Amino acid sequence: MTDRALLDQLGATLPVLAAPMAGGPTTPALVLAAADAGSLGFLAAGYQGPAALAEQVAAVSARTSVYGVNLFAPHPVPVDPDAFVAYRDALRPLADSLGVDLPAQPVEDDDHWHAKVDLLVATAPAVVSFTFGLPTPASMGALRRAGCLLAQTVTTADEARQAVEAGLDALVVQAPSAGGHSGTFTPDRPLRDRPLPDLVAEVRAATSLPLVAAGGVARAEHVAAARRTGADAVAVGTALLLAPEAGTSGANRSALTQAWRGDTRLTRAFTGRPARGLPNAFMARYDDLAPLGYPALHHLTSPIRRAAAALGDPEQVNVWAGTGYRQATDRPAAEILADLAAGL
Repeated sequence: MTDRALLDQLGATLPVLAAPMAGGPTTPALVLAAADAGSLGFLAAGYQGPAALAEQVAAVSARTSVYGVNLFAPHPVPVDPDAFVAYRDALRPLADSLGVDLPAQPVEDDDHWHAKVDLLVATAPAVVSFTFGLPTPASMGALRRAGCLLAQTVTTADEARQAVEAGLDALVVQAPSAGGHSGTFTPDRPLRDRPLPDLVAEVRAATSLPLVAAGGVARAEHVAAARRTGADAVAVGTALLLAPEAGTSGANRSALTQAWRGDTRLTRAFTGRPARGLPNAFMARYDDLAPLGYPALHHLTSPIRRAAAALGDPEQVNVWAGTGYRQATDRPAAEILADLAAGL
């Protein structure tokens, strides 16, 4: 399949796609703006209940068939019980100051996996992508029969080969420079830092599947570089965080415009999985204390993050962002996507 064939199958003309951003930034308005621009946007199913996701799918599908949905595939990283208690106790003074309670026991769930798969089988978006791990064969079969193209987030050539063996149709090649969670299959291992074009070239050498490159893409030359090394399309998220169509919170919008915060960093303090965001007081205080453990740590810190976000406090919330966050601008999403595709 050529790059043009991939875009034709997705119903898009612009090879710069709008990546899914769970937790609020991705909205139906953002996905629709991407479709109107000739691109394709992904709804972010992660952390949403099935009913809320169904509302978003209905809002988008009423206007266009050119959209995708990203699912967090069940890939739990069980937390050590003693480490969970120690981290909960370390967080308690902050929780008390915000007037919130913390879970007494680890919450280990699958993010409503089966209900969300059933929803997408019924609604059949153009593409369904998976992050954190491979989908089950049964889920893949049901979604493929519904007519969905199936894409897998990978962070290494080895993960790409696993996805090929599992029968995925396309790969989203995510570099460590990407904002938010890394899709790594092995969150207990350090991420190997490398430029996106190098990673794309390595994955391209391992497979002929269509590739969508993601991570640190902030300028048109970044798009061109990824395409030269084998990407059929490029997905951007951080570049769209300040767009009016994005649901980025006020606290996060404020933090993203504060260049004094410095470079983004990987942390597991918020969710127990590696994710890239802007440094703040929470990361400074808890990075060295947080154990590995997803989704237990996500549920543990959620009350703190919700309370801080309601207060507009960027110091106690996750401000997910990629390495190119300083290039993000408050402009319509269509303009941002078109400018990134300029010169292709």
